[in-house]
Amino acid sequence: MNIFDEYLEKIKEILSDLSKNGNLILPDKLDGITAEIPPAKFNCDISTNVAMVLSKLNNKSPTDLANILSDALKKSDKLIEDISIVKPGFINIKFKPIFWTNFIKEIIINSKSYGINTKEKKNKYLIEFVSANPTGPLHVGHCRGAILGDVIANVLVFNQHKVTKEYYVNDYGNQIINFTKSVYFRIREILFDEPFPQNNEDLYPGEYIIDFAKNILKSNKDIDLKNFDKISELLTALSIDEALKLIKQNLKSLGITHDNFMSEKKLVINQEVEKVVDFLQKNKFVYKGKIKAPAGEDNEKWVEREQLLFKSTNFGDDKDRALQKSDGAWTYFASDVAYHKNKLDRKFDYLINILGADHAGYIKRISSSVEALSNSKGKLICKVSQLVKLIKDNKPFKMSKRKGDYITVDDLIKEVGKDATRFIMLNRSSDAELDFDFDNVIEKSKDNPLYYVQYSYARIASVFRHLNKDLKSDLKINKYDFKYSNDEINILKKISEWPKCIDTASNKLEPHRIPTYLYELASLFHSYWNLGKDNPEKRFINDQKKISDDKLVFLKVISNVIKSGMNIVGVSVPEKM
Repeated sequence: MNIFDEYLEKIKEILSDLSKNGNLILPDKLDGITAEIPPAKFNCDISTNVAMVLSKLNNKSPTDLANILSDALKKSDKLIEDISIVKPGFINIKFKPIFWTNFIKEIIINSKSYGINTKEKKNKYLIEFVSANPTGPLHVGHCRGAILGDVIANVLVFNQHKVTKEYYVNDYGNQIINFTKSVYFRIREILFDEPFPQNNEDLYPGEYIIDFAKNILKSNKDIDLKNFDKISELLTALSIDEALKLIKQNLKSLGITHDNFMSEKKLVINQEVEKVVDFLQKNKFVYKGKIKAPAGEDNEKWVEREQLLFKSTNFGDDKDRALQKSDGAWTYFASDVAYHKNKLDRKFDYLINILGADHAGYIKRISSSVEALSNSKGKLICKVSQLVKLIKDNKPFKMSKRKGDYITVDDLIKEVGKDATRFIMLNRSSDAELDFDFDNVIEKSKDNPLYYVQYSYARIASVFRHLNKDLKSDLKINKYDFKYSNDEINILKKISEWPKCIDTASNKLEPHRIPTYLYELASLFHSYWNLGKDNPEKRFINDQKKISDDKLVFLKVISNVIKSGMNIVGVSVPEKM
């Protein structure tokens, strides 16, 4: 039940009736008319802009038209208590208390589907996220993007879309050669006590490489280390396997699993790069040309060479992009184009890429390639996960870490736990930098949003536990004749916003809206709970150790929404704290 969508339809029906009677002129399409959550300063439940949208066409001022429409609304709906008009022409609707009784009855009956948009078209999504090089553990820089991708998937699934979560394994190129050599030298260090070449900047110095080397030796005791070239292919496969095991373990500790792991190397072996370039050539999207020095390069040292270029400027990019180097080797971009052609061939409605802040400049070129390949704009949606700054004692914080440049995901989880990591990483829009304050995360107060939301659920659970009732079970109420107070109605109004929150999070791919909403709901609930300290009528359990049905239903509805939201975020809801 989405009261905003329902009232928008009701408004449109009234407009249609007025038009049929010759009292109103309507455009061919009723675009731009909304039924929205009103600003807090207005004492109402729904606000609509309909008068402002139609005023010019009807040659009336927005306020005059609003008065006409208000009268029609009042006559059509007996549950409306009051309608006010606010300049420049907003119509603000306030319902009678009985509306909220009917509302809570309906969402209790339909508790399993509350919040789901059953009317919208259901799509098939592929979300690619994390996709860190398989050369070591995931670090904090990957953490926010991983959680963002996972929760976007969760909210889409909640809204009944089909979602495939994919990790693109960059197992081809120089970084893999250097990674394999690093493992090789660690193996020789273990077996022959040869010093690891620490001064070689191309190698990976982290001590986790030693673990990879030991694991490989355990299951490959007869490996011949005399000739690197002879064993390089085998050692590469073994090393990548070890790295992926660790990455999957890191992701699991965050509560994340992927459906697919797509290998770049397989794309190259299957000649998918050549195939996509042939496709682009047939469609005249490529040409031989020269490109100027990239930003930051020394123009004097830059040598312009003829290369195979993709006409990305035809699709909104600021310059054309190289697919092939002058020596004939494919660029990383060419592999990415082939990968996205592979995605498109799998017939997804939408492709979603979660990119780190350092890849924001990559969006235009990959979006242009997808448009060229699909002949469709908007097929690819890119979301950027901005940087995370760790703070402790009001200053940048570096946790203890093994040798190397990593502050790992596991380090973070050991420090604060999975729940805090997921909730706080998601607590701000992904396109803004995030301060992860350790002091707030462990604090048991309103300043810790995770604790505040979890505590609201635990408080509700304590009431049910006291009454020997199971919070997880469905409620069976024979008669809904409740009368809710203004304080309770304010909370029910927030509950009514849940479907709208889900819609926005799903359609705009903005999952941070969910923890924000949950915190606001928890704040309202705690404020109401605290009223019971001084006012016995506000207490959920009376002196006879009983609870009225209206309050039982009220608590159940709040707990359902909190649990639903926390499930989407991937965070637990403990019944005791």
